[in-house]
Amino acid sequence: MAPGPAAFVVMPWEFGPGVAAKAHGDGFRPPGVAAKAHRDGFRPPGVAVTDTESDARQLREATARLIRILATHDEDQAAEAINALLDEYPAQPCLVRLPGRPWSLHTKAPHDADPTHWLLSTTGLALGLRLSERGRCAWGQCAAPDCNHYFIDTGRRTPQRYCTPRCATRFRVASHRAQRGR
Repeated sequence: MAPGPAAFVVMPWEFGPGVAAKAHGDGFRPPGVAAKAHRDGFRPPGVAVTDTESDARQLREATARLIRILATHDEDQAAEAINALLDEYPAQPCLVRLPGRPWSLHTKAPHDADPTHWLLSTTGLALGLRLSERGRCAWGQCAAPDCNHYFIDTGRRTPQRYCTPRCATRFRVASHRAQRGR
């Protein structure tokens, strides 16, 4: 997948499913969203990224909503959820070139929008494109028992099962060692 939405510094698959439960509780906030965005050279078009408590609360709620979509395996339910997201946060596509990266498709948020609007519209567009390109929910939760991260399936043949090659290798090595120990 193009680096568009994955370039945003606070994506739900970075936090895992625990965020869905924590999203409604106090005390959880993505660490240093504004600082990380500035360090990574991230500037969503027309949106100021800050570390206010209001932004953190809205990002928690947005993250929980996106995790519910990423946890969906039924194409019709995913399409319905993505369409609802795009109805609420319309995507105005634009090409953006982040430092050191190729051009990628993002969305422009209205001038009075907050980071959450941009996150939800861009991710909604990206997930909708992925679903339409693959004809299936080309995302999921890592199959490693000790990993709670989500991923976007970037493979071309067999469906992806692990969030990273490192996680897949760690799981295979542990399985091999367990078999040898019998």
